[in-house]
Amino acid sequence: MEPFESDFENRIVSARFTPMDAESETGEENSLRPQTLADYVGQEKTKDNLRVFIQAAKMRGESLDHILLYGPPGLGKTTLSHIIANELGVNIRITSGPAIEKPGDLAAILSGLSAGDVLFIDEIHRLSRAVEEILYPAMEDFALDIIMGQGPAARSIRIPLEKFTLIGATTRAGSLSSPLRDRFGMLMRLELYTVEELGRIVTWSAGILGIPVEEDGALEIASRSRGTPRIANRLLKRVRDFALVRGDGVITVDIARHALKKLEIDELGLDKIDRKLLSAIIKSFSGGPVGLETLSATIGEEAVTIEDVYEPYLMQIGFLSRTPRGRCATPLAYQHLGVDFQPGAGGQLSFDDLTGGKA
Repeated sequence: MEPFESDFENRIVSARFTPMDAESETGEENSLRPQTLADYVGQEKTKDNLRVFIQAAKMRGESLDHILLYGPPGLGKTTLSHIIANELGVNIRITSGPAIEKPGDLAAILSGLSAGDVLFIDEIHRLSRAVEEILYPAMEDFALDIIMGQGPAARSIRIPLEKFTLIGATTRAGSLSSPLRDRFGMLMRLELYTVEELGRIVTWSAGILGIPVEEDGALEIASRSRGTPRIANRLLKRVRDFALVRGDGVITVDIARHALKKLEIDELGLDKIDRKLLSAIIKSFSGGPVGLETLSATIGEEAVTIEDVYEPYLMQIGFLSRTPRGRCATPLAYQHLGVDFQPGAGGQLSFDDLTGGKA
């Protein structure tokens, strides 16, 4: 079997931040980020609560309580942090967990914040334990505890900080330590977007990019975006190219379908890698169950990539199941690939598959 492409980071339907996104962080594409809660589409419950908390903090003249934003990648956690800072009228400092290597790095960032500023830490679950220890007094008491000297002569010095708001973002809230998670005053989960919400985002972004889009064309792009704004905007840019070269510059439903077909993205947002993964389970292993390592060797892709990159969405739409015995393709996957499902075949989940053989 032909091995999969290994450059999964460049998949157009990847919800994670990719090199192609990094190339668009400056210029007109950077303006695709909404600047206010009024312009931010979706996440209505989160927005309603934030409006109250932000207004209350401004009325009291205090800094906003610390916020933890969690949920799948690509849903707008970074964008929302910028909006919070804009609504508060303060500056925002942006960093990430892996970028803060030593406690001194974090201490330098914290000591440089002005009163009320927002500190945004992406992938906060990847902070080292030593760095995390510095955050505890900073979040609770707005102070840095510095140890001077070594041994019996060591002494602790407390350096006061300006009151600030920490916004942490993570795709793995369960990976945060309890002491860190408990210090956040607000925990907000971002949910996947509906097709209608993504259609509004596509229309908004198309207006900023200066290209006309019909409602049906926007909804066609939205329906294949896996409920993720980042993917929707990425697809819009590629469909825009087809509209300019193969059409009259307007994104119609026909142009959108033509472009997405050329990009090998089907009606559910699956690309050729997703379909090959499902096809391997169905055709090579009769639908499963098949172990992760065996599947990895069969398709020529690392097991961790399969588990972290390809499987989540396939499981979310009900095409793939993880069982104690391995991965199984569901009847929905058979139907989508146009393969007849045989009850009782490997893809049929049994009681033992679901329970691991335990009564």
